[in-house]
Amino acid sequence: MQLPAIEQQHLADNNRMLNHLTPFLLHWAITALSLWVASLVFKGLRFDNGVTLVVSALLLGFANAIIKPLLILFTLPLTLLTFGLFVLVINALMIMLVAKLVRGFHVSGFWTAFFAGVFISLLSIGIGALITDGTPETTIRMPDRGVWL
Repeated sequence: MQLPAIEQQHLADNNRMLNHLTPFLLHWAITALSLWVASLVFKGLRFDNGVTLVVSALLLGFANAIIKPLLILFTLPLTLLTFGLFVLVINALMIMLVAKLVRGFHVSGFWTAFFAGVFISLLSIGIGALITDGTPETTIRMPDRGVWL
């Protein structure tokens, strides 16, 4: 017996949503782990509790997905002039923004955010390379766009 077309479409939509949810959760976990390790390495970066860490990781992911591309676009001449190194400054600004928005996430200053941003990026790439295997289930993507990890 075959399901009606409406139910088949509903099941297909649910499968598509789950296909995007798993990589999102994986990316969130990698970001949270990277932030936690960075807080152990950098004295000027700390979280009051685990909830603050998890919320900060979520908000940092959203900031990197929405605000960071706009900042890169607006600062494109400066980014090109510095051969892309200005993106490191934008990373630091994203961390500082999240620290301002999340109560309990503390960053002592710009340079702490700068070096922590470099550390978090490299650690996230490393963890992502170890965890993901290139299959669609583990490849972290923006919906209908490029690959994150």
